[in-house]
Amino acid sequence: MTEKEYNKCVDLYSDNLFRFIVKNLENAEDARDVVQNSFEILWKHCQDVPFEKAKSYLFTVGYHNMIDHVRKVKRVTLVEQFKDEEKISDHKVHNAKEVIEKALSKLSEVQRSLVMLKDYEGYSYDEIGEMMGLNPSQVKVYLHRARIHLKNYLVKMENVI
Repeated sequence: MTEKEYNKCVDLYSDNLFRFIVKNLENAEDARDVVQNSFEILWKHCQDVPFEKAKSYLFTVGYHNMIDHVRKVKRVTLVEQFKDEEKISDHKVHNAKEVIEKALSKLSEVQRSLVMLKDYEGYSYDEIGEMMGLNPSQVKVYLHRARIHLKNYLVKMENVI
């Protein structure tokens, strides 16, 4: 990949990669760091990565960097007990976006990433499998299970109201 092609990758894919990472990390500064690190790794390996594979390579590297970041944060910070039953709040949720984001936060990292890549970014099962190191059948199964978890969360009235 040439320098011109690398710059084109930055223009074409930086926003998509940032959206994917920030939706999973829920912290814009951490997401920027992960995206920057991903592009740095692409730059270091630009001789080995053809331009046609750059998007897949970037998302794969970004996904792995995001997982590493999450693991690092978990080691540094104390783990809070958030699995306790949540009390039904008296206030009503007026924003569907907040409800969906809360539902997504209940998924595992892998499930959330699969939903984001397939339903938000529109990647194919093969592309997602390549990015996440899974075969297409695993992607379909894990994505199906994630959607079931989302459905089960969203159909409960206390979670939506």
